[in-house]
Amino acid sequence: MAKEGESIRRRRECLGCKRRFTTYERVEEVLPMVVKKDGRREPFDRGKVLAGLKKACEKRPISMATLEAVADRIEKRIQERGEAEVPCRVVGEEVMAELHQLDQVAYVRFASVYREFKDVTQFMDEVKGLIRERGEGQA
Repeated sequence: MAKEGESIRRRRECLGCKRRFTTYERVEEVLPMVVKKDGRREPFDRGKVLAGLKKACEKRPISMATLEAVADRIEKRIQERGEAEVPCRVVGEEVMAELHQLDQVAYVRFASVYREFKDVTQFMDEVKGLIRERGEGQA
């Protein structure tokens, strides 16, 4: 059975025998292909997004329900773009934006892998940026 609000229930009548019956209709969700850095294309995979979120949030005080909700929002935004293909950069930036709001430690963890930091200087620059943002937010 479909979740509440995800299907339409219709009562119909057979034109031949005049018997009534019920149909359930739902929108078929078409997710885009993700264009990887090397040019390969693969279907958008919510599971990969969730796995990345879990890894970034490992040993952080963030519930699985929260991570599921974040993955749902990202999937919805990607789908709402209405594009057949989406660069992997778009998916990564969506994850970064969500983690930035959710947990700064998880954000830096994800950023270090996603942006492929080459040394501790790049890592520290990202942390300093977060510290500056916090200072501006409190001013």
